[in-house]
Amino acid sequence: MSDDSKDLPPAALRALAEAEERRKKAKAEAKDLPKELGGRDGPDPARYGDWEKKGIAIDF
Repeated sequence: MSDDSKDLPPAALRALAEAEERRKKAKAEAKDLPKELGGRDGPDPARYGDWEKKGIAIDF
């Protein structure tokens, strides 16, 4: 942690440490997932509402 962390209360330091552990765990779990083949390129359609691929509109 940086030098600014010594001014934080113990609860904040604990929260920062827990967040760092969650980030490390998520990164390790992401490596274990299989690579997606034939998936979409670009932004996530669920987030941006773009349900079209190669000129064909998709809805489900």
